[in-house]
Amino acid sequence: MDFDDLLCRYFGTSDLLAVSPAAREAGVDRLRVDLGLEPDRGRRFALWSLLYMMGDAPELAVVFKEEVDREAARNFMDLVDASHS
Repeated sequence: MDFDDLLCRYFGTSDLLAVSPAAREAGVDRLRVDLGLEPDRGRRFALWSLLYMMGDAPELAVVFKEEVDREAARNFMDLVDASHS
């Protein structure tokens, strides 16, 4: 999954600054639905990661059944959080 493609698919543009609050909310809703329906672990991780970066990610235990996936998500969270410091 390409990041720009995900943004265009869920928000209609790769420029999040151009997204209205209503479009952002609708895109996040679609992301959450697709996350819940996605069986592929890698795709689930990509969808969850985008939600995390937008501040709307569900809890790890809800999304990831495997501990290895939860640990990868924790590592991702640490990297993203460190980049904001």
